[in-house]
Amino acid sequence: QVQLAESGGGLVQAGGSLRLSCAASERTLRTYAMGWFRQAPGKEREFVATISWSGAYPDYADSVKGRFTIARDNAKNTMYLQMNSLKPEDTAIYYCAAHRLSYRSGTRIPADFGSWGQGTQVTVSS
Repeated sequence: QVQLAESGGGLVQAGGSLRLSCAASERTLRTYAMGWFRQAPGKEREFVATISWSGAYPDYADSVKGRFTIARDNAKNTMYLQMNSLKPEDTAIYYCAAHRLSYRSGTRIPADFGSWGQGTQVTVSS
């Protein structure tokens, strides 16, 4: 497993933007598909976005499609989630995750991910 650390969360007004980052502290992430998930109070953890090990074929939950963009910079061993046009319903703890196996496509299935960060809080006020 690899240690992941999210950053970039905070408090923003509705309609605003935030960029989350996910960095690995140890083994390189460049060969692993990555994903973002979120969990709001009283709700199950849900899929947000995923990207393949090569950076191709990003996939998004319908609720964020057109507003969020997932990207990765393998040279920096970092993944990003650009969040625009934020809504109060986007309020949650956001987690990044790395796939269990290398050279895989992105996936929406939490069980496919073997490493998770501690999460970063995103709060969107109305």
